[in-house]
Amino acid sequence: MVAITKEQLLATLDMIAGTPILVVGDLILDRYIWGKVDRISPEAPVPVVEVVKTEGRLGGAGNVVRNLATIGAKPTVCGLIGDDEDGRDLMGLFREIGANVDGIVVDTTRPTTVKTRVIAATQQIVRIDRERKISDSPEASSKMVDAIHRAIDGTRAVILSDYGKGAVCGAVLDALQRASADHRLELAARPLFVDPHPRNYNNYRSMSVAKPNRKEAEIASGHSINSVEDAFAAADLLMRKWNSEMMVITLGEDGMVVKQDGEPRGVHLETMAQEVFDVSGAGDTVTALFCSALAVGASPTTAGVLANIAAGIVVSEVGTVAVDLDRLRAQVEKWSGV
Repeated sequence: MVAITKEQLLATLDMIAGTPILVVGDLILDRYIWGKVDRISPEAPVPVVEVVKTEGRLGGAGNVVRNLATIGAKPTVCGLIGDDEDGRDLMGLFREIGANVDGIVVDTTRPTTVKTRVIAATQQIVRIDRERKISDSPEASSKMVDAIHRAIDGTRAVILSDYGKGAVCGAVLDALQRASADHRLELAARPLFVDPHPRNYNNYRSMSVAKPNRKEAEIASGHSINSVEDAFAAADLLMRKWNSEMMVITLGEDGMVVKQDGEPRGVHLETMAQEVFDVSGAGDTVTALFCSALAVGASPTTAGVLANIAAGIVVSEVGTVAVDLDRLRAQVEKWSGV
């Protein structure tokens, strides 16, 4: 493996600043209810949570957008929200980070997807989901497709963040596949980076890069992953299945493997996590860092190292968080090379 220096990593971060990237996918409002527990309810054997504060955060594809914004990229968002207060809250959170919201479509047939987590100290007690995983609005899907077509040529990369909530429908996938066939999306020029979901395993085609985790890769490929060599084998199977130019399989505490089509062997990168409190959203951080690095011409190994360092930072926090650029630079400064 070619040695990667901290100078290369820092130079890549500098190049990412101002890079326009389109994020298409499922938009989720993450609500957090933070509190403390001092007693058990007399009504049932459950903890009584005294609320200290509540907050909303960008979740799903929105967390990818937030990570892109914090590292200095210029994200454009394309997805669905409901005609409700939660949707308006999501729009406000996107505007706060300076994201372009021209591709966000209001779908009156469904509510905004919301995940509410109740947390006492650092322990998540319960999660409450409000969602509808299909859209009955062909008009909303058509507007999403139109937004994708308008935005593609003005971006350096496209991220498809599929959480299985219904925004990534057949019409959206067809639009991205046609753009790939027309060479508007390809690894060497403008990569299409897909974070897949089981709902669409049989529908993905012609993507530049796909990034399943271990479990997703096992299910999609039909190949068990018990070693790094198993991960490389699954990557080969999935590159053929999805007509992909590159496969990134994240392996949790075992790091990640990166395999490019036509190369006899891929690259295995060790995890950079020091303390793990919460893995929520770490995959979104990997997606944002890896794709934005590729978009500015970094090698897959450089992109993978940056993504690994960033993911190691976010898992040390509680809840869905974006990587802090200053902390990322500080960790890169400690990099001793591979």
